Amino acid sequence: MDQSPEAPKQTPTAKEIAAEFREKITGPDREYAPGDQLPAARKLAKELGVQLMTVQSAFGQLRDEGLVLTQQGRGTFVRDPAVPLGTEPGSSPAFTALAAELSTIHDALHLLGERLDRLERLVGSEIPPSP
Repeated sequence: MDQSPEAPKQTPTAKEIAAEFREKITGPDREYAPGDQLPAARKLAKELGVQLMTVQSAFGQLRDEGLVLTQQGRGTFVRDPAVPLGTEPGSSPAFTALAAELSTIHDALHLLGERLDRLERLVGSEIPPSP
């Protein structure tokens, strides 16, 4: 059933708000660049006619995807994808420490992989082919 032009517009869901801002951050016609601040959650909630929690949930989805950073008392900002997650200014010390630890583990696994490749080449060259 079609709604008449005078029918009230339905309020957007958190998923719809997140999708709109995702497009504004990553789409071909970007409106927000790394470092740009998104609208204040309270102001946006009022403009859209939704609960504050709906906007916070939308921004939370974007944060979980690594697109934005939320800084308590300052706002929500577009994250620079070139900066490793957790090393941005204002990141929590615990998150920064975890990111550094994961980076160290990643480097160690890469080194082990290289050593394993060399070992396989050495061992493989000394074992005669099976009949």
